Amino acid sequence: MSDASLWAALADPHRRAIVALLLERPRAVGELVEACGLSQPSTSKHLRVLRDAGLVRVRQDAQRRVYALDPAPIAALDAWLAPYRALWNESLDTLGRRLDEAQPEDTSPSAPPGAPADPAPPGEATPPTGTPPVPTPPPTPSPKD
Repeated sequence: MSDASLWAALADPHRRAIVALLLERPRAVGELVEACGLSQPSTSKHLRVLRDAGLVRVRQDAQRRVYALDPAPIAALDAWLAPYRALWNESLDTLGRRLDEAQPEDTSPSAPPGAPADPAPPGEATPPTGTPPVPTPPPTPSPKD
């Protein structure tokens, strides 16, 4: 079982779907065939790749073959990913601090996006909105009886 064979086994979306199903509980091949919507031979080929990579174990239960995840290779992948996860966590923490620093000190509730802005105080001009005002037509004279 090499890291390359683990990554290669998990590269296929059907095999990842099988791993996700096996994460819930061990399953017989027939259950996996039905859940994945693949043919039995195709499902068996995917299971063989996962078994060869060491990701799953199989046991015979009467006439059925029942597959279960082997946690050891998953733990090895998790250990390999740990430094990258730490790097991302540190980067995201830094981003969060910078965003917190960039927020204004005003804690009053702001208007939701798209809501009209508060009008300017009396005596001050309101800033242009970028949309020219629509002229209102003159009133139409009412007919006299």
